[in-house]
Order: sequence, then structure tokens, then C-alpha cells
Amino acid sequence: MIQDEPRDAPVANPVNDLAERFWESLLELHPTTATMYGDPRWADRLDDPGPAGRAARRALAERTLAEARAIDEADLGVEDRITRDMLLVLAEQWIAEDDLGIHRLRSVDQISGPQTLLPQLALLQPADTPDALDAFLARLHAYGAVVDAHLEILREGLAAGVVAPRIAVERTIEQLDRLLSMPIEDAAIASAAQVADDGARERVREAVRDAVYPADRAFLEALRGEYLAASRTDPGLWAVPGGEALYRQAIRSWTTLDLDPEKVHGVGLEELASIDVERRQIARRAGFPSPEAYRAAKATDPANVPDSRKALVERATEDTARALAAARPVFGRLPRARCEVRPVEEFKERDAPFAYYVPPTIDGSRPGIYYVNAYDLPSRTFGRLAATTYHEAIPGHHFQIALEMEHPSLNSFRRLGGRVVGGAYVEGWGLYAERLADELGLYRDDVERLGMLDAQAWRAARLVVDTGLHALRWDRDRAIRFMLDAGLSETDAVIETDRYIVWPGQALTYMTGMREIRALRHEIAQRDGARFDLRAFHDAVLGHGSLPLATLRRELPRWVTPAS
Repeated sequence: MIQDEPRDAPVANPVNDLAERFWESLLELHPTTATMYGDPRWADRLDDPGPAGRAARRALAERTLAEARAIDEADLGVEDRITRDMLLVLAEQWIAEDDLGIHRLRSVDQISGPQTLLPQLALLQPADTPDALDAFLARLHAYGAVVDAHLEILREGLAAGVVAPRIAVERTIEQLDRLLSMPIEDAAIASAAQVADDGARERVREAVRDAVYPADRAFLEALRGEYLAASRTDPGLWAVPGGEALYRQAIRSWTTLDLDPEKVHGVGLEELASIDVERRQIARRAGFPSPEAYRAAKATDPANVPDSRKALVERATEDTARALAAARPVFGRLPRARCEVRPVEEFKERDAPFAYYVPPTIDGSRPGIYYVNAYDLPSRTFGRLAATTYHEAIPGHHFQIALEMEHPSLNSFRRLGGRVVGGAYVEGWGLYAERLADELGLYRDDVERLGMLDAQAWRAARLVVDTGLHALRWDRDRAIRFMLDAGLSETDAVIETDRYIVWPGQALTYMTGMREIRALRHEIAQRDGARFDLRAFHDAVLGHGSLPLATLRRELPRWVTPAS
């Protein structure tokens, strides 16, 4: 495919009709997701995490499941077959999660808990016209009801013995303390709000003072009281009633595969051993006895350490430009959306990952955003930054997600909602992109190549640590030590371990997805021999949007044809 190749609009048929209705209902149930994509229709509302919201979500899943099952698969074309697959998988996941009461473990989360919602929306939601400002203010005033629903969930969890791990409660308390300690003149939401003038910003401050801060204080008080005392000291899901079933479902929800935790644990150890061979080769080539010695020597090298937030952002920006140029020979289709680099906001950088990506809006009014974290700047070395940039931005998530959103032949659910069910595909592609960057010669030197291998080892270690925590009864200290041994800095080992604790199963998506993409590339290359076309392979992998891994395995070999 080439960048300007025309593609047809989605065809009206029962599958696309069902998918469009499902996506419209999902956005109405989750209006903050609509805002993420630049859809303003529900910009005055917040998601309802309470019983009514959960019941509506389950009803949508049950309707969708019944209708999808009623469509005969035999006569469907490729895209319709994929769409039906995805609707079935997602509806089944939602119902299973509701059966298990998984919502009781999602209210306390230092990365994406309720206390992070409005500061994030302030960065993304336009409030620069009178109507847009009124909608944003309505959201601020609706926040109290959202917190009330989460408080009820906390009480439900206490009654059932299904409570958050203590480290997540402590981190969330610390984050709320930081937010509430800001004078109203410097409030994070008001400072970030996308308003037209100082008068509008003052109205936002008033809403924060009158509605948001009281709700956050109520949430903070509830966490500091009985909930903290009852929180579990064992971080893994095995420690809650029904924990084994909860973890199995978390794995299915994130990877779309029914994986055995102990087997996943073993795969992680095998991948780590293979990566260690490559790391030792680099260290010996540089004259060091071990990767640890080489890494330590470069950790304080001024050429490898950014001296400011600006320097970190500038290096990441330079690398995205280099990657875009290098990608052209091996990708036929490139996204129209730009990718912009920004630093993580200071109020949340202590708890945020090293970097992450936010998709562009549908209408192109906001580019894709690659956030880099400048907290503990000496640990954010350029050697580590390069692989992260190629994963999160170009040719990683920005290529995959922007191309998916811009695909005119896919219905809205496939273009915008596929990542809900294709997480392992998305993260697998990001990890594959790190290795692809090496093939494209993007790493400047062995320092950056070691950073790439450390990043690969980190994802392999995730298989070990996630299953260790949630199935094999590891404690937090053991998990942190394992991440340190895998090559992470102490700051990242702690932040990442705590992320795996609150997001069970998510850490498995990266290596699981990459292994599947690499295996398919190897099989197709063997099949096609000298006629294997890497450009065609990449366009086929990215040409149908996010997919369940089982669907990718079934369909991809049919899409890649040998070069003529």
C-alpha cells in the first residue's frame, strides 16, 4: 500500500451496523473515552462507576453477544469476520468481569484512579468557547457523584474482603495529598484547563474549590480510615477471595488468550536468558566484564544523561523524526497525524511510567502525544530513551494507532475501539518496533542498543513478575529485586512493580504480542523465501486495526502475498 491509496468506506451490513451501535452505546456509557477521541457530544458528563452504570454496561454486552452470535459467520468477508470476532470477545469479557465483581479492585489505582481523571481531561478537553467551558464546568461539578460511587465500591469491597493492596492505597493517598496541597491558584486542573481567558480560568478554579477538592478530600479521608487498615499486605490477586479466577480473567481480558500463569512464568525466564546472551556480547565488546558494569559506567556519562526536562523532550523529538525517515522504505502506508512529544505533568510524574502515548483526535485537531517522564532525571538516560521512543511513538504505537484511526474502510468500532480488545496486539507491536528500530539502524551506538535489550528484558521480566505476584505468591520486595536484576533503575523497578500490582495481567501483553508477531513474520518469510516482502508484511499487520491475537494468527498469513 502507498500513503495516498484510496480505500472504500465501510459497507452497510448487519455486522457493521451492530458494531456501530455497540460503539455509540459504549461512548455514551463512557463519555470520557469520547473526549479522548475528540467527540464532544457528552463533554458535560462523566462515566458512572456505580450500579446503574455497571448494569447498563452488562446489558450492552449481553445484547451485543446475542446479536453477534446470531450472525452466520460462513458468508462473511475478512473484515466482517474480524469485527464479529472482536464483538464476541469483548462482550464475553465484560460479562465475565461483571460476574467476578472485578470493579471492586479498580477504584484504588495510583495510575488511572478517579483522582487522575479530571487533571487528565483538563489537558485534553477544549473549554475555549462559552458552550465548551460550560460543559467542562459541568464535569467538574459531576465529580462528586463519581467519588460517591467509588466510596460505595470501597464499602462493598470491605464487606466482601476484596480490597486493594496496601501499596496502591498508600500511593493514592500520597497523590491526593499532593493535589490537595496545591493552593487553589495553582490547582492542577485549573492550570491545565484549555480556556480562552483569565476569567474562564477563574471559573474553573471556583469549581475546583467548590466541587473537586471536597470530593477528593472525602475520597482521601475514606482511604486513610478503615480502608487503609483493611488493605491487604500481600499484593497479588491470589490473596483475595476468588483470586485465581480473577487473575485468569485478567489475563484473558488483556491478552485475549487463556494462558496458564506458570507456563507464562517459564516463557519469561527463557526470554530473559536469551536476551542476557546479547547483553553480555555488547558488554564484552566495550571491554566490560558484565552488562551491569557497562551500564553503571554509562549511567553517569554526561553524554548519556539529560541535563533538563527540555533536553529529554528534544532528544525524543529528534528520535521520532529520525524514525519517520527510516521507516519509509519498510512501510507502504504512513499515518497523516503528527506525533508530538511532551513531558509528563509534574503532579503525576512520581507515579507515572517512563513514557506513554495518547492517540490523536478523530478530526485531527490534536496530534498523537508521546509523553516522556522527567522525574528523577538522572535515571532517564538517553540510552534508555531511544527504545522507548520507538515503542511508544514511531514506528510503534503512533504508527499502529494513527493508521487504525485513519482507516476509512473500517467501522468506527474497529478504528477507535479495537484497542479495547486488542491490547496484546498493540503492545506486541510496540515491542516489535523496538527490535525493528535496530534493523533500521536507528540506535546510535551500543549504549542505545543495550538500552533496547534492557527494555526487551524488562518486558520478559514482566511475564515473570506479573505471574509471580498474582499466582506464585511473590511479595513486592522480591518483585522489585527481580526487576532490578533485569536491568531497571531503582525508580523504575518500584514504579513498574506497583503498576503490575494494580493492573494484573496488563504486563503480559507486551512480550506475548511480540512473540506472536515475530513468529508469524518468521513463518511467512520461510513460506515465501526470497519473495518475502517486509513492506507488505508490515502493511498487512497494521492494515486491519487492533486484533485479538487468535484472530491475527488465523488471518495474517492470508493477507501477506509474496512479492512478484
